[in-house]
Amino acid sequence: MVSPEAELFSGPVDQVDVPGAEGDFGVFADHAPFMAAIRTGAITMYDEGTETKYLIQGGFADVTPDGLTVLAELATPMANVDAAWLAAEIKKTEAHLEATEGDAKLDIAQNLDGLRLLAENL
Repeated sequence: MVSPEAELFSGPVDQVDVPGAEGDFGVFADHAPFMAAIRTGAITMYDEGTETKYLIQGGFADVTPDGLTVLAELATPMANVDAAWLAAEIKKTEAHLEATEGDAKLDIAQNLDGLRLLAENL
């Protein structure tokens, strides 16, 4: 998993659940290849009974015979996310939505929906 700031994770896991723009999906070893856009949400990695979550905003998931590569616009461990951070991010995104016109509004609105969903489940 890579964001513009850093590589957040690299290594084998049992399963990864990804919030896809067209719906959530899980990836296991030997999964059929495909590429998908990612929406704002939590990506979850499972490895030997351990679950690790990351907040992810935008980007792409690329499933190949070699595994899964996630290229994210923003990604951070969920352990670093709290209610205050999410509230500030929601407020900033709402202001951005109000100031935007045209097709770009849809992407921002979807991002806002994902942030609100995360806030409800935090």
